[in-house]
Parts: sequence; C-alpha cells; structure tokens
Amino acid sequence: MAAKLIDRRFHNVPDKLRVAELFFDVPVDYSKPAAGQLRLFARSVSRLNKPIEPKDEDKEGKLPWLVYLQGGPGFGCGPPQSYPWLDVMLSKGYQVLFLDQRGTGLSSTITAGTLARQGDAIKQAEYLKNFRADNIVRDCEAIRGVLTAEYPEEERKWSIIGQSFGGFCALTYLSKFPGGLREAFVCGGIPPLVNGPDAVYAKTYEKVQQRNEAYYKKFPEDVERVKQIMQYLSSNNVTLPSGVLTPARFQQLGILFGFHGGLDSLHDIVIRVCNDLEIFGFLTLPTLSVIDNNGGMDKNIIYAVLHESIYCQGKASLWSADRLRSTNAKFQIDNSVFKDMFDSYTELEQVKEAAEILATTDDWPDLYDEAQLAKNEVPVYSTTYMEDMYVHFDHVQATIVKVPNIKQFIANNMYHDALRSKSSEIMRQLFALREDSID
Repeated sequence: MAAKLIDRRFHNVPDKLRVAELFFDVPVDYSKPAAGQLRLFARSVSRLNKPIEPKDEDKEGKLPWLVYLQGGPGFGCGPPQSYPWLDVMLSKGYQVLFLDQRGTGLSSTITAGTLARQGDAIKQAEYLKNFRADNIVRDCEAIRGVLTAEYPEEERKWSIIGQSFGGFCALTYLSKFPGGLREAFVCGGIPPLVNGPDAVYAKTYEKVQQRNEAYYKKFPEDVERVKQIMQYLSSNNVTLPSGVLTPARFQQLGILFGFHGGLDSLHDIVIRVCNDLEIFGFLTLPTLSVIDNNGGMDKNIIYAVLHESIYCQGKASLWSADRLRSTNAKFQIDNSVFKDMFDSYTELEQVKEAAEILATTDDWPDLYDEAQLAKNEVPVYSTTYMEDMYVHFDHVQATIVKVPNIKQFIANNMYHDALRSKSSEIMRQLFALREDSID
C-alpha cells in the first residue's frame, strides 16, 4: 500500500465535532516509491456523539467518506469548524476528510527554506514537479486505501468536494482513478481542458477589466486616490514584512475583486493608505500589515511557482500572464502570477531560479484524459458562476459538453468564493442536483 498511517489522535470540538488528526507517509514520486517520502496531514471529522458505552476509537461506525479538495494551488486547509458547509455534509451522513495537499499546511510544507534542502535550482524544480494535481489525487487514492481497508468492498469508494483548484483536481481524479469515486461535488472549479495557460489568461483579463470598471463605478473617488498611491510608491522605497511594496505589488491586491465583498475590501485599503499619506506622509505599520496580509505569496509559494503549470500538458507556460499583460496596459490587476513578484517578495526571490526553470518546462504530463472523461459515469454536481473572475464561464461550458454525468447550477449573482460566502444556498443547490428535486 502506497500510504502508511503514521499517527492518529482524537479530540473533540465541544458540543459539535469529533476530530482525528492523521499523519501519513506517501512517496514523493509514485513512479519511484523508494526515492523519498512525504509526510501528509489531514483531519477527519464526524458528528460528536458520546454513547452510553465507551467505544474503541478505531472501531467507530464506518460512515461514508467525503474528501475536501482545497483551492489554490498551494493553500492548506483551515480548522474544520471554519467551514460553514461542514454541518450540511455531516447531517447527510458523511464523515469529512480535510487533507492538506502535499506541500501545503502541515503536509511537508514547501517554503524557500524547506525547498533549499533539495539542492540547487535544478533539483528544486524537479522536486516541485511532483506537486501538481496528478500527484495530489494519487495521494488521495493511497489514503483512501488506508482509511477504507476495513470497509466492505462495495463501500470503499468515497465522495469528493472540490473548491476552485480542488475542482481541477476532481477532474484529474475522474481521469485517472474514477473507480475510487462515488460522486463529486465541484464549486467554481470545472477546469478548462487546455494544454497551456494562454487561452485561460486571455479570458481572465477580460473579466478583470470588467471588475476594475465595476470598482471605479462604485468608488469613483478612488481613481485619484489610486493615482496618488501609485505616485507615492514609485517615488519611495516602502518595505513590508514579506518584501517591498512596489506599485505592481499594490495592484496585485486586485485579487480581492474575485470574491464576495472584494470591491469594498479593496476600497477600505485604498482609503486607509490615502489617510496615512495625508496625515503622516508615510504608511503606518497597521496599514502595511493589512496590505501584507492580503498578499500571501510568501506564505504559499506553490501558488507562485506552480500556478501557471496547473494548465500545462506537454507545453511550457513561458510566463503566460506576463506576456499577455505586456500586450495591454489595462491588464494590471488580477490573480495571475508575474515575474516581478519574484523581486518584491523576499521568500519568492529565493526560488526565482527554480520558478524560471518551471516556466520553461515543456514535458508536463497530462492532467486530464479526455477519452476517459468522455465516458464518465461518476455523478458530478457543479456550481458555476457567470461572474467568476478566476474560472471563466465560457471555459466551464466548453468542458461540460465533453464530460457526461455533470449536472450544474448556474448563478449570475455569485463569485468565486460562494461555497464559503453563500454556503447555505450553494449546499441547497448541490443537493437539489443530487436528489433530482429540480423539475
């Protein structure tokens, strides 16, 4: 068995949840299982139930499993009680596994420091090639084998719920290991079936421009404020805990535009910055902290070094977002990764050479098997957002026509983070699809 359970400890979230903290060892490279191991971390969650007679922890009821695939790439899971949709899944009879995907959270975390242990930039890049969706789903399958080993054969399949990049992983799962899945829920994460990121970013930039226009329509006074901020940052060296606040880095705060409340969140930052400049002539520590905390590239470097590769199949990305941005000056604010980030973040600067190697790599293996997807039999329940800034509606529809057994709920008033921000409505719609209760 490719995964080995190393440790499992139980605790309670009072009056609510029974949580087990799990550690597994899995191969770094499944084609070379003896070449090295990764330590993965996950939390399993079920309803807290204290029976009259104590039960052996290892022999609790064999509830069906549902695995949460986090967005990203490069972000770990939060504590289970922070997910508003969890109660619905538990009420439906699932036990839920929150897996920190390899390289994230507590799962052999990738940082500049931990990556340096691999050696020079060439070795670092080779190591990072093992952290895409193909190996994330291999980890899932290996862990499924461990957690369902005592289940009857017919009950060993499990369900998955993928948010954003987690939905991309779900389609990779359907391509490579459909026999392990009972069903899949996908929220804002049906991927484009492309070989490289250029077509994706072209659509993304269209949506980014629309969101910029919406921002300045809502806050017209911020046109002059943002110009003032850009002028100040161009003329002053402003340091952050994680690096340097350049004009380009400030513009990266536009990533907020893709979320519910994002326009207001950015406005709050803009007015805070301008207030500091008007009163003091410089940015105060609380303001710098707010800006720094809304960046995050230094704490999740997989997002920066592998983001473009999540679209690559046998083709190099060649800094796609940078190339497309250079063709239109309006394309400045979005969720893309640009080369200048590797100069403005201290952490990213240390992995700049490895990132350059990955950007020119063209031997990426396939993430999706379109022949397998074309005969998909696993039920998929998907929520799709017409105003999604990160997963474009047109690309979603182009994929769905190629994959049978996908039912989708389409909304024109929700954004990318609806699973969290509009949780009750999303869960209601997903289970309406699942239970065929729509006329």
